[in-house]
Amino acid sequence: MTAIRVSINDVEHVVRAAPGARLLDVLRDELGLKGARLGCGANQCGACHVLVDGRSMAACDTPMWSVQGKAVTTVEGLDARLRQAFVDEQAAQCGYCSSGMLVAAAALLRSQPRPTEAEVRLALDGHLCRCGAHNRIVRAVLRAAGGLAAGAQP
Repeated sequence: MTAIRVSINDVEHVVRAAPGARLLDVLRDELGLKGARLGCGANQCGACHVLVDGRSMAACDTPMWSVQGKAVTTVEGLDARLRQAFVDEQAAQCGYCSSGMLVAAAALLRSQPRPTEAEVRLALDGHLCRCGAHNRIVRAVLRAAGGLAAGAQP
């Protein structure tokens, strides 16, 4: 077991983890942060994404040792405005993909506060929603960015 110091949602933690421990497992099983979900386990679906130093990445294939000294933000640590936009646009059906979509959207809005619809779609491209809520998700991100009035179509 190795002691790993990491900031998670602006709280410093020292986590004891096995050499092969995945960030996703530590977040869910050790710290009780259940927002990031295991989907495919191979960085293909986006359900497990978290921000690491502001960059969206898959926690399912990120070794815990690689986040030593870094800032990790889970969906639980995101700005409420973005989460509210998802609620307002009814952007979640089953909700399984929502945490990854929210994290990817947060990363986009940090780098591009006023994205176009095309930029939003590109940023969410690697995130799968089996329910087909993609258009509502895009509207929610645009709403959070302030570029879409309530109920408007992109």
